[in-house]
Amino acid sequence: MDPAPATPRWNLERPYLTGRFHQEAKVAAAAQGAGSKPYSLDSFSRGGGGGGGAESVIGSYAVSVQELLVIDDLLSALVGIEGRYISIKRVRGKEGYVVFQIDSSMDLALQELTRRIFPLCEDFVLVYHFVESRSHFKSGLVNHALAAALRAFLLDYQAMVAQLEHQFRLGRLSVQGLWFFCQRMMSSLNALAVLVEKAISNNTSGSATLNLLQSQAKAMAGDSAVRSLLEKMTECASAAYLRMLERWVYEGVIDDPYGEFFIAENKSLQKESLTQDYDAKYWQQRYSLKDGIPSFLTNVAATILTTGKYLNVMRECEYTVQVPLSESSKLMGFGSNHQYLECIKSAYDFASGELLTLMKDKYDLIGKLRSLKRYLLLDQGDFLVHFMDIAREELTKKPEEISVEKLQSLVDIALRSTAAASDPSHEDLTCCVERSSLLKKLSTLKDLDCAYPSDKLVAADVDHPMPLSVTGLETFCLSYKVQWPLSLVISRKALTKYQLIFRLLFHCKHGFRSVKILGTPVLRSSILCRSMLKFVNSLLHYLTFEVLEPNWHLMHDRLQTARSIDEVIQIHDFFLQKCLKECLLLLPELLVKIEKLKALCLQYATSIQLLIPSIDVAKPENTSKSRMPRSKIKETKNRGQQLKLASENVVMSESILKFEAEFNSELQSLIPTLSNSSQAEPYLTHLGQCILGVGVDQ
Repeated sequence: MDPAPATPRWNLERPYLTGRFHQEAKVAAAAQGAGSKPYSLDSFSRGGGGGGGAESVIGSYAVSVQELLVIDDLLSALVGIEGRYISIKRVRGKEGYVVFQIDSSMDLALQELTRRIFPLCEDFVLVYHFVESRSHFKSGLVNHALAAALRAFLLDYQAMVAQLEHQFRLGRLSVQGLWFFCQRMMSSLNALAVLVEKAISNNTSGSATLNLLQSQAKAMAGDSAVRSLLEKMTECASAAYLRMLERWVYEGVIDDPYGEFFIAENKSLQKESLTQDYDAKYWQQRYSLKDGIPSFLTNVAATILTTGKYLNVMRECEYTVQVPLSESSKLMGFGSNHQYLECIKSAYDFASGELLTLMKDKYDLIGKLRSLKRYLLLDQGDFLVHFMDIAREELTKKPEEISVEKLQSLVDIALRSTAAASDPSHEDLTCCVERSSLLKKLSTLKDLDCAYPSDKLVAADVDHPMPLSVTGLETFCLSYKVQWPLSLVISRKALTKYQLIFRLLFHCKHGFRSVKILGTPVLRSSILCRSMLKFVNSLLHYLTFEVLEPNWHLMHDRLQTARSIDEVIQIHDFFLQKCLKECLLLLPELLVKIEKLKALCLQYATSIQLLIPSIDVAKPENTSKSRMPRSKIKETKNRGQQLKLASENVVMSESILKFEAEFNSELQSLIPTLSNSSQAEPYLTHLGQCILGVGVDQ
């Protein structure tokens, strides 16, 4: 915010322009000699100071003359100017406070009546001081408006004093009459003085000033005239605030030169962070509520904030939009009819509907979410099967040795050669290679609602080291290019959650394919393969058909009835969180056991593929003369002999038995864990039934 312009020095150095001349100290002037005494108010207020003491003592005159003299001084005191027998003394340590004093030689009855009028004079000086001090730039628009309203009131007050002076010149005014005519103004000016006293002591501005005005008006419920006056002041002071509010809820613009509005903008947060930073706070903190919210806007502050945010999103999209204005939609004031609440609600409904329509129609939000389901949740798996076939050699390398560019080209080939080529969003699909396993990745995401502390993930990962080294098959991941404003819904955080689910599914697919291609007729190996296939297949079935598919359809149906983009974000985040939890990614104890079982399946598949070719087979004699089928016949015979020898090989049998015992042990240890967890998490019942089916076969 730019600093407020400075008040010109000449406006402070020339007291007769500011009304401070009646507060100037006379100590310095009195200390000077008569010849060097400056030209000041004292030369007029005390009759030049050259007369005798008897002339300056009002008690030396008759009571009727004293009354005339004191009325003349009171008329000056009513506008903050001291007279010949009424002096003004400033109160030390209190800005704007003065005390009026009267010559003690005056008639006691006149003194009593005069002192009754002094509070009105002191209130005028205090209010006038507030008007002058709060008219500076730095005081803010609300204080400027309040000072202008008070100035208008003081003009009426000064007009009353002028009328009283006219009556005095005509000889029709007595002290008693002056006291009578001031009665009506006493309560009003006193209420304003109490108001400005609190404003000065608390140094209020902006919404704090409006809150003070409202609280003072409510406190004067018993005096309808004073309450109407304070409500009028509130209406005038809030006019500037209403203009700021109108620009925000109707245009999405913060027009707040002095930092009074209750919405703050953090320009350091850019929308690009939504697609780059996992912990991006753009949507939550680019525009935020300040502490000082006007009391009459407290209940709708969040609605006001959201309305302007929606308008800003559309403006960032270069989509010109403004809430349609009419006479009834103008914010006239914060009255008891609550018309301003209806205006705010209408503006919110318009902005919310326009942004939601823009996201759904122009930017195809539902289509993008469907593409994420197709690729990252493996709804359409034909391209993935093709990709795993052509990228197998690259994926078996260590993560640091993999060429991401080569993988990306293979992904593009798989997309173009399958049904995914008809999807216009397939070009937004990219790939990446993570540097850590799924468990370690989960342990780094601190904001996930895990059922166990993240340190248990790390401990479990250490206690159960994977028998196979981490390769691209464990760290490969797909990503998706998301443009503004869709990044509000599909942020970096949301995309990371999609990727966690994808990595789990991809690894399960890889395990299923690795075990399925064995198909050995070795009896013991065949039984173990069938158990492993059933376990992996049951897990995939649970993840896809029991978790992802029904939850996605539920989200899709809710999105159709969503009424705001915040509701869309909430529905989408709830879908991802629910999927993460039901996919066991937020249950470390179960996830570790599942990963251990998958690792056993992969290790077994790798070991069998290495053991069978290593068994020596006697070279058959070349008895066939035919050339064409010779290689195939030879390969088939060699394979058959290898399998026959494998079934009789002691090392092979021991390895299979060892894998079988370990797999069954891990599977059996999973069953009670699932049974116990299913009591608190009912969705695990389906997975437990599938796993128990595997155990029964054993």
